[in-house]
Amino acid sequence: MTKLFLSLHVIAAVLAIGPVTVAASMFPKALRRAHAAPADREAYAALRLLHRICRVYAGVGLAVPVFGFATASSLGVLGSAWLIVSILLTAAAAAVLALLILPAQGRALATLRPPRRGNPDGEGEASVHRVASRLAMLTGVFNLLWATVTVLMIIRPGSTTGA
Repeated sequence: MTKLFLSLHVIAAVLAIGPVTVAASMFPKALRRAHAAPADREAYAALRLLHRICRVYAGVGLAVPVFGFATASSLGVLGSAWLIVSILLTAAAAAVLALLILPAQGRALATLRPPRRGNPDGEGEASVHRVASRLAMLTGVFNLLWATVTVLMIIRPGSTTGA
């Protein structure tokens, strides 16, 4: 059963977290493109698609810790330090995604509109650049957290499972 849980855990991580990291990483550039060409419907559609990929696969990604806990339980390593650190880093990555990245993407989509002359409230180039830069930074943090979890899962310091 352990091998089944581990296989499902790895498959879920690859199929769920991979698309989120790629789509979230592409979003800032797509945001700048959509803002630069407000009449370009394809640019806006691409932006909406990237946000949807992030949202949907974030939900699918809930399977990763579920199968991870099942695997750890069957291996008897639930109290291992490397696993506890991995759980905390996974929770941090989930928080960054759910509380910072997804809402910021949603706000960017909701407020994206063509800049108008004489409209000081409009989304100016500097504002879009700030939002895109912040999203790029947050996505980098998210990706770094997941990369760290992946390394911990592979090297498992202090692991007694022999792998």
